[in-house]
Amino acid sequence: MNISRRNFLVKGTLALAGTTLLSKSMLAAAGKKEVLGIQLYSIREDMKKDPLGTLKQLAAMGYKHVEHANYVDRKFYGYTPTEFKKVLADLGLSMPSGHTVMGPAHWDAAKKDFTDAWKYTVEDAATVGQRYVISPWLDQSLRKNYDDFKAYMDVFNKSGELCKKSGMKFGYHNHDFEFSQELNGKKLFNLILENTDPSLVAQQLDIGNMYHAGGIALDIVRKYPGRFELMHVKDEIKTAGKGEMGGGYESTVLGKGIIPVKEVIDLGKKSGGTRYFIIEQESYQSLTPLEAVKQDLAAMKKWGY
Repeated sequence: MNISRRNFLVKGTLALAGTTLLSKSMLAAAGKKEVLGIQLYSIREDMKKDPLGTLKQLAAMGYKHVEHANYVDRKFYGYTPTEFKKVLADLGLSMPSGHTVMGPAHWDAAKKDFTDAWKYTVEDAATVGQRYVISPWLDQSLRKNYDDFKAYMDVFNKSGELCKKSGMKFGYHNHDFEFSQELNGKKLFNLILENTDPSLVAQQLDIGNMYHAGGIALDIVRKYPGRFELMHVKDEIKTAGKGEMGGGYESTVLGKGIIPVKEVIDLGKKSGGTRYFIIEQESYQSLTPLEAVKQDLAAMKKWGY
């Protein structure tokens, strides 16, 4: 083989490899487009009265993804996993994530295994098409001393392993106590992130819940880059009453409150590792819940999501 021919082949091979890598890179980038959804707790009364009719209204508004907050007796809003998946699909909706509290009753310490109730939770989540099984609470009994807390973080990791077997990931969603309570001189939120394996346990950062407890979303995303695969997009206002968690604040339409929402979600997208942006509003002022979430969606669309 002469030199020029060899150089031609080498250059051709490198060019092909470069094109392949570029294609893969472009595909990966395309596959990482953010997902915008709504936490159905935002319209909980409507979902309780008429789940199908409410989902139809959400789809008509332009929502494509939902996150459940109702899994009871192995059913989602009264539907079996297979039924609910079809209901969503027929409306052009999908449910990549859902909230089900994992508590002490779901882990058998003697057997070092999950109870059937939690195994069913994971199984049904996979059937309905979830990618994340998210626990939105940490039982008070597990935050009294460091040893019990740390032991349960191991259970978090084990839940991640269980979910992984079904092609999903376990996740945790914060409230306010994680930023106001400490063990061994550290805030619970920091301990959760330090004691869970990010390859097994995703964090869903609720940017509103933390505010009155001193949690500043921008600071947290900067401190833990890449750790927040999901985010609850929420805004807050001061209220004359106790507020949603007794902190004197309640949620409001995005962009109307004191949280720098666009700045937070943009940072989440840029360096927080956030792909799933889930709108949640729990108080509505003079609006109906459905009117509120319609305005929330409009705000996100205006911001480019």
